[in-house]
Amino acid sequence: MVERGGQRLPGIDEGDTPIVFHVDMDCFYAACERRREPALRGEPVVVGMGYEAGETHGAVATASYEARAEGVESAQAISTALDRLPRIEDASPNETAGHYIPVDLDYYETVGEEVREILHDCADVVREVSIDEAALDVTERTSWERVDGRTLAEGYARHIKERIHDEVGVVASIGVAPNMSAAKVAADRDKPDGLTTVEPGAVAEFFAPLDIDTVHGVGPVTARECREMGIETAGDLAAASPGRLDERFGERGREIRSFARGEDSRPVTPVGRPKSLSRESAFTDATDEMATLRERVTALAAAVAERADRKSALYRTIGIKVVTPPFDVNTRARSLPGPVADADLVSDVALDLLEEFDDATVRKVGVRVSNLAFESGEQASLDGFESRGGGRADGGVERTDTTDATATSTAGQTRFDDFVENG
Repeated sequence: MVERGGQRLPGIDEGDTPIVFHVDMDCFYAACERRREPALRGEPVVVGMGYEAGETHGAVATASYEARAEGVESAQAISTALDRLPRIEDASPNETAGHYIPVDLDYYETVGEEVREILHDCADVVREVSIDEAALDVTERTSWERVDGRTLAEGYARHIKERIHDEVGVVASIGVAPNMSAAKVAADRDKPDGLTTVEPGAVAEFFAPLDIDTVHGVGPVTARECREMGIETAGDLAAASPGRLDERFGERGREIRSFARGEDSRPVTPVGRPKSLSRESAFTDATDEMATLRERVTALAAAVAERADRKSALYRTIGIKVVTPPFDVNTRARSLPGPVADADLVSDVALDLLEEFDDATVRKVGVRVSNLAFESGEQASLDGFESRGGGRADGGVERTDTTDATATSTAGQTRFDDFVENG
């Protein structure tokens, strides 16, 4: 059932009902920390924004399910969290305690990028909602057809979950439905490590018993007003008189009623253009064979260049990522004189950068092009640029060296809310 080269699977009709996946990583920041330090698995983990080791200031960005069981919640003050779950070093014997870790957004972005790479490989359209959440339109990749008691769509979602777990080392919950709002709610239904499928024709029934605040577009204020009207569940809202909703909410009343009835015609659309394009590949067993590494990097470079060509993207920077055991992330990048599209150059530069790791044991490699440009126009001249042993036009090399982290980060200002997880 897995796609081949991004093509539609045999036997899938063009007129199929849309198939939308909502992928939500479970306790993502905590999962990243456990990937970096396996000894944390099964332990209560609290990741703090604005928190420093040994201090009490800051707020909870995410808490593992073990920490949540002790009353720790996202956006909670660290001081409050500590009252409910003391630090390991401060706990008395036989007292449940947790590991408090300062947030490391650069590292989480690196792991998130690995997940996104899988999502883009498995879907034709990906809407990246946040660092740990995305909606996928996979209508062209699978089907609602039932085989051996389950839909092919459910099987394909399981395939994506397994890829994320096996290749990245974190866990995702996925909702499968014919529209975005139902898929989102389905993803939250059976966390952690959940997979919930809502088939066409069953969306309204799925929504009916759920609390009113699960409906898309119903925030705390609207939920309170609905309850004042005696509307407690999505089913109540779906059955409500349109005229009555008009009186209270105006045009928005009919909109949220439609969502409660399972009606959502919004298409899955990407959010802006990508900032980079990359491909990565993990080895079943870590290797130090340079010939093997060069072969894999050459293949990845060709794939990245081909993907950039499909998107009509030029790039100003070419880089590689080398992951050494257990999960130490090292990146190297080289800047070009200007935006280009040159598959051979991507391969040459990537192989040059790889030479620095000729004595390393490697579990994963990746190739990336970044600083993308999509405007039409002539490519930059590469006169004077030498790929072998070269760098920028002035001979410099843009070097990023990280251990257990990465220099990749999002541009622009961010809000604390962007980093608080609810999954």
